[in-house]
Amino acid sequence: MAKESTFKRRLKNVGPGAIVAAAIVGPGTVTTSSNVGAQFGYALIWALIFSVIATMFLQEMVTRLGVITRKDLSTILREQFSHPVLKWLTILLIISAIVIGSAAYEAGNIVGGAIGLSSITGLSNRTVAIIIGLTAGVLLWIGKYKIIERVFVGLILTMTLSFVITAIVIQPDLSAIVTQGLVPTVSADNVIFIISLIGTTIVPYTLFLQSSVVQERFKGEDDLIDSRFDVVTTISICGIISVAIIITAAVAFPSGTEIDDPSVMADQLRPLLGSWAEYVFAVGIFAAGISSAITAPLASAYATAGALKWEKNLRSAKFRLVWIVVLLVGVIFATLDYDPIQLIVFAQYANGLILPVIVLFLMFAMNNRNTLKDHVNPLWVNIVGALIFLITVTLSLISFGIF
Repeated sequence: MAKESTFKRRLKNVGPGAIVAAAIVGPGTVTTSSNVGAQFGYALIWALIFSVIATMFLQEMVTRLGVITRKDLSTILREQFSHPVLKWLTILLIISAIVIGSAAYEAGNIVGGAIGLSSITGLSNRTVAIIIGLTAGVLLWIGKYKIIERVFVGLILTMTLSFVITAIVIQPDLSAIVTQGLVPTVSADNVIFIISLIGTTIVPYTLFLQSSVVQERFKGEDDLIDSRFDVVTTISICGIISVAIIITAAVAFPSGTEIDDPSVMADQLRPLLGSWAEYVFAVGIFAAGISSAITAPLASAYATAGALKWEKNLRSAKFRLVWIVVLLVGVIFATLDYDPIQLIVFAQYANGLILPVIVLFLMFAMNNRNTLKDHVNPLWVNIVGALIFLITVTLSLISFGIF
C-alpha cells in the first residue's frame, strides 16, 4: 500500500515535465517523425530513442539545478561571468537564440495547429490561427501556473491517445520494428534525418523552461525524487508519441515518400482506417500545435526574465510583454499566409550556435559544489553529458555546413 500511495503522489505531481513535453512535441516533431517513417520505415527509431534518452539526461540536470538552487538556467548562465562584456554577450546570446528563435518557431506552431483544426471544422487556416493565438493569450494572461499545468497535462494525454491509438489500429509489423528499428545504421542518405530527429527533440528553450517551471511545483531537496519521476515519465511519453508517428507513417506510405505537411498523414489514413482515424490524427496535430504555441512564448519570457534579472512572475508587466511580442509575431505571420521557413532557418542557426554552449555551461554548473552541494553530477552522468556535448557540437558544425 505504501508503494501505491507513493506512486499516486508522484503521478499527481506530474506537471512541469508535461509543459516541456508539450513544447517538444510540436508540428515540427510531427512533420519530422512522419517524414522519417515515410522515407525510411522503422529504420531510424533507434535515433529517436537515443535523442529521447539524451533529452532526459539534460532535462534531469536542469530540473535538479532549479529544485536545489532555486535559480533558472538563464540566471545560472548570467552568473558564470563577472566581466560585464562577457556577461552581456551571454545575455545577448540567450535572448537572440531563445526569444527570437521562439518567435520564429511560433508561426510554424500556430500554422501547424491550424492545419489540424481546419481539417476537422472546415474553417480557414487564418481564422483558426487567430483562435489559437487568442486561446494561448488568454491562458497566459490569466497567469495561474496550476491552470497552465493542467492544460498541458490534458494536451499531452490528447496527443498520446491520438497518435498511439492510430499506430496500434494500423497494425504494424512488431518483429520488423525490433529487427529494423532498434539496430543503429548511419548512411549518407539518412544522416540528415538523424540530425533532424535529434534537433527536434533536444530543444534549447525547453532547458530554460524546465529550470523555471520546476520551481513552481517542487520546493526543495525533499521533492527531488518526485521531480525526477516527472521528467522521466513525461519525456518517455514524448518518445512514445514520436515513435507512434514514425510507425504510422511507415505503414501508411510507400518507402521513400517525402512529407512536408503533417496534414498529409491525416489524409493518407482515411482510405486505410476510415474517416475516424483522419479525425483522431488531426486532433493530435492540433494539440501539438497549440501546446507549442503556448510554451514558446512562456519559455521566452522565463529566459528573458532570468537573463535580465526581472521578476519571474506570470502576471508582471515585463514578463507579459515578452510573451505577447512572441505570440503576436507568430499570429501575424500565420494570418498573412507567410511561409515561416526563412524565420525557422534563422532559429535553427541560432539554436545550433547556442545549444553546445548551454550544454557546456550546464555541465560546469552541475559540478559546482558551492550551489549544488551533494547534488553535483556523479562521474557517469558527466561522461554522458560530455558525450551529449560532443554530439551537439557536431550537429552545430553540420548545421553550419562545416562538415
